[in-house]
Amino acid sequence: MKIMYGVMVLACAPAVLAGNDAPYPKEKVAGFVVEKLDVTTLPSVLRPKRDKRKKTFGDYGYITRQLDEKDALVETAVGDTQINIRVLDQRSTGIYVCIEGQGKSLADGPIQRVFLLRWKKANSLLAGRESSKEFDGCPEIGVDPASGSDSYGG
Repeated sequence: MKIMYGVMVLACAPAVLAGNDAPYPKEKVAGFVVEKLDVTTLPSVLRPKRDKRKKTFGDYGYITRQLDEKDALVETAVGDTQINIRVLDQRSTGIYVCIEGQGKSLADGPIQRVFLLRWKKANSLLAGRESSKEFDGCPEIGVDPASGSDSYGG
């Protein structure tokens, strides 16, 4: 009986694992990112103040001001915070985006970083992490949220 159970598990494993690699959309990618991004995975200088019940831009009350195939501009309802999202590259392993915004304090200044967005299944949110991959269209500027120093060595 144990052998039969082991054979069943091995036979079903590829189907279970394949279900976790949900494909990313080929069109309207910027809109998809705005809708599905878990903003709590962004650095604290860019994201809204954490609220346990909120995860997406929509949950936090952000409004999409501009949207096309690869670019989106979201801002708070009062317009005091804007975040620009630009899709740089899309692969089967994730979506590279350039996220640009103003830091929370005047000392932070403008911030721009490349993030790799991934999801585990089609009904989950995209989790972002800062990428070391560089793109000409998105040079790193502003305060490094991890170290507190800026990208110019200061």
